[in-house]
Amino acid sequence: MDKIEVGEVFTITDENDQENEVEVLAAITLEGTDYVAVGFVEDIQDDSEEDIDVFFLKIDDEGDFSAIENDEEFDKVSSAFEELMDEEE
Repeated sequence: MDKIEVGEVFTITDENDQENEVEVLAAITLEGTDYVAVGFVEDIQDDSEEDIDVFFLKIDDEGDFSAIENDEEFDKVSSAFEELMDEEE
């Protein structure tokens, strides 16, 4: 699969089988695993002053998104994305 780029839009299905469009806000690789930070397209296009919800997803070898399963991994990914965003500001 091609590398996922910031700005790409994907449709994901949640646990209730509802489809949602998400936009990639950032992408990083940690310890050989690719992760993306995504937000709902609807929230991003809303242009309101409110913060948007950001979700972190793991990308598997086939290029599919999956949830981060444990707190330790989530904390590591969250910290890495936070550092990335701080550097860009």
